[in-house]
Amino acid sequence: MDERQLRILRELGELGSVTAVAEALLVTPSAISQQLRLLQRSIPVPLTEREGRRLVLTDAGQALAGAAVEVETALARARHTVEEFVGRPDGEVSVAAFHSAGAAFFPLLLRAFAGPGHPVLALADQDVAQDDFPRLTREYDVVLGHRLDHAPPWPRAVSATTLLREPLDVALPADHPLAGRRRLTPADVADEQWITVHEGFPVRATIEAIAAAAGRRLRLAHTINEFSVAAEAVAAGGGIALMPRWTSRPHPALVLRPLSGVQARRHIDALHRPERAARRAVRTALTELQRAAGTIQARDAHS
Repeated sequence: MDERQLRILRELGELGSVTAVAEALLVTPSAISQQLRLLQRSIPVPLTEREGRRLVLTDAGQALAGAAVEVETALARARHTVEEFVGRPDGEVSVAAFHSAGAAFFPLLLRAFAGPGHPVLALADQDVAQDDFPRLTREYDVVLGHRLDHAPPWPRAVSATTLLREPLDVALPADHPLAGRRRLTPADVADEQWITVHEGFPVRATIEAIAAAAGRRLRLAHTINEFSVAAEAVAAGGGIALMPRWTSRPHPALVLRPLSGVQARRHIDALHRPERAARRAVRTALTELQRAAGTIQARDAHS
């Protein structure tokens, strides 16, 4: 077996098909199949099996794919030995984030790393469904993803550092009849018109939990992912919405009220492939992201 074959096995476990692995690695499906056959010859137990039309990993294949992560991490450390030896802190670090996290974290990162001697940032916005965040770690050193408090954890193929456990509040126009209350319940808001995110995005599940707790279907009038746009729609009387407490920008015409009776909180996590953290610049960026998270949360305490 060699490094390439182990990586193909790992990618097959994550992506679920030979075609998807071929697209990710920019080769043909036949080349992927050939490497899998060569790897199988060196292993005395089956690594893959057919599940309908899909090729999936057996228990032995999953165990070997897990070991492949350790192999890639060790090889990445070896490749970066010289860089680590000379102590270069100014390597390039690519960071992707969904919109509200980017708006909150990117300015703090840019200010922290201004000037020579710091990591060189390459920032990108990526507004994707929750399940797609781990896949972005193939393209970026660090990916800021979000998931609900009670959602399943990220796959073991990526490392995750929780930066914030951020409450989701109900955003209302300042002159709304419910704006005078300190807290709201699902029953309070069940008859309102709602502005919500698209299917597959974390906040949507909280909207569904509100409906379940209230015992009736909510009126979903508008579907808007970008919180700043949703805030303008709320201010214009288009409905109410769930807004993150710390990473959405305050709007002068809105008030945020905590929600009782449902779990209304999301994790903002820094995701990366384990081998990426072999680079000093990436570790520096992860440390600075944690520091920035403290700054973002502290703003609420002083507001």
